[in-house]
Amino acid sequence: MIRTEEMLLNVGPQHPSTHGVFRLVVKIDGEIITEATPVIGYLHRGTEKIAEDLQYTQIIPYTDRMDYLSAMTNNYVLCHAVETMTGIQVPDRAEYLRVMAMELGRVASHLVAWGTYILDLGATSPFIYAFRDREMIINMLNELSGARLTFNYMRVGGVKWDAPEGWVDKVREFVPYLREQLKGYHDLVSGNEIFLDRVKGVGVYSKEDAINYSLSGPNLRSTGVKWDLRKDEPYSIYDRFEFKTVTRETGDCLARYHVRLEEIEESLNILEQACEQFPAEGDILAKVPKIIKAPKGEAFVRIESPRGEIGCYIASNGKKEPYRLKFRRPSFYNLQILPKLLVGENIANLIAILGAIDIVLGEVDG
Repeated sequence: MIRTEEMLLNVGPQHPSTHGVFRLVVKIDGEIITEATPVIGYLHRGTEKIAEDLQYTQIIPYTDRMDYLSAMTNNYVLCHAVETMTGIQVPDRAEYLRVMAMELGRVASHLVAWGTYILDLGATSPFIYAFRDREMIINMLNELSGARLTFNYMRVGGVKWDAPEGWVDKVREFVPYLREQLKGYHDLVSGNEIFLDRVKGVGVYSKEDAINYSLSGPNLRSTGVKWDLRKDEPYSIYDRFEFKTVTRETGDCLARYHVRLEEIEESLNILEQACEQFPAEGDILAKVPKIIKAPKGEAFVRIESPRGEIGCYIASNGKKEPYRLKFRRPSFYNLQILPKLLVGENIANLIAILGAIDIVLGEVDG
């Protein structure tokens, strides 16, 4: 048996394929990884502690900056927690706008996941196509909220602004366009032999491992676990829409790839139904006091973000600021399984495995 000297290698935090400022210290024997240690905290901003000195509405912009690729769902989970504590009923029109904003954000997030993942593996064109189509979504969300990345659109009791005239029609027209583009995505990448060699059977974990590591979202559903909070614990108005929970059985990088692409299709189905059901008129904000004071007590809510289960816990002592705020951030939990997946793997598979988990470092660090 040939023995080589083990070497420590830093992957990141400057490495472009660590998707932010993530450092991974790997010990390699030749080209085989024998140990992997994630080092996080380079993007830590203390969001939860800062929130203790802010009124509830003032916290919303901070949620944008956690998972900055899925800011609308972050906005929503905080507002949903406050509404649960205060008993505020959100008007129908506002709920439809919220769902449409969140599903557009989910599609945009999965487009980034698809494009950057293929870029990690060495192909440039899919990244360009993904961002071309994402730009159309960003433009629509910009018209709705006045911002392109960090939206600050949700409000406790509803939304900040109504949709501009013709906006719903733009969403309706976008749905068939992207369905057609998805076929091109599959033609370009999904059957490519080089791509399949890089991801099929790589980074495999079982259904039991996924549950034991508290994985959620596509990382959980890629093992065959049929669990989506939009269907299994419906919130907002998701119980009004017909859509499937997308699963795969193999639990490898290829399974996670397909789950995300098929989830785009299901989000398009939701958007299509939301456009048809959209109320012609109605309020966009409930009657909410200017300064919101949650009653004494605590609440925990959870919703389905593009990366999985995001939860918000609030403890209140009756003041206008929360006594304690805690987010359950899916990227942080999904990252836990990475060391287990990498040990025994060739160093060439490191980026393929990391990219398939689809983390956002703003959410990992909090």
